[in-house]
Amino acid sequence: MATDEGTTNAIVTGGARGIGRQFALRLADRGVNVAIADIDLEAFDEYDRESEQVAAATVEEEIEDRGVRSLGVRTDVTDPDQVERMVDTVVEEFGSVDVAVANAGGGVGPIDDTFASEIDPEHLHATVERNLYGTIYTCVAVAPYMKEQGGGRIVTVSSGSGREARANGSYAHYGAAKAGVIMYTKYLAQDVGEDGIAANVIAPGTIGTGRLMEAFERQGIDEVAARQAVGRVGTPEDCASVLEFLALDAPDYLTGSVVPIDGGRVRCY
Repeated sequence: MATDEGTTNAIVTGGARGIGRQFALRLADRGVNVAIADIDLEAFDEYDRESEQVAAATVEEEIEDRGVRSLGVRTDVTDPDQVERMVDTVVEEFGSVDVAVANAGGGVGPIDDTFASEIDPEHLHATVERNLYGTIYTCVAVAPYMKEQGGGRIVTVSSGSGREARANGSYAHYGAAKAGVIMYTKYLAQDVGEDGIAANVIAPGTIGTGRLMEAFERQGIDEVAARQAVGRVGTPEDCASVLEFLALDAPDYLTGSVVPIDGGRVRCY
């Protein structure tokens, strides 16, 4: 899975803040060279709590401070040409792509005012493109390199919303896109398994990123925590622990799996 020098090289899309940033840092802590692909490499500056967590001028510098190489590539994952060029750049710089984390995504529109029977077409297109199309474009771009080198690990990122519908039927376009990520990853695992590539998907639940904690506090953090079986809000580190396992430690026989990281909130198979 690694280059001839024994180094593992990874791409994390949407890695400039939140869960994606924590994915990148966790891989770097394990000695992995990490390329950040994000439409805004300074996205952490958009929210005070995010920027306060960044211990350097950029996420790339945070990664390099851990003694590994890093690369930031400004990329809109809804553009397949940009994604392909990004992957080509990473391979040219690092020599291989051994781990790909298709994390970039996010919903468009108000969470409690985007009902399944009233979806705004603009919200639908933007959300499906960011989450489902962006994931597919990333996987399609890295697959030829992984096949040629004899294997690799792909981890996609869905959501609890892709496994269980909200009770009021809102944010349906986001849930549908994330459900699509799950099924696409299962198909991908079937397609590339004999090439030595494992493809798995994680489905975070209520995760207290710097951006989302503000919303949780407006709702009442104790109330939000009480909805989780473990009685607390999840953290980006919770997600990063699972990503570390799937990307670096899991057996090749583990593929096509969905790993919920939701504190027991989503109660379905």
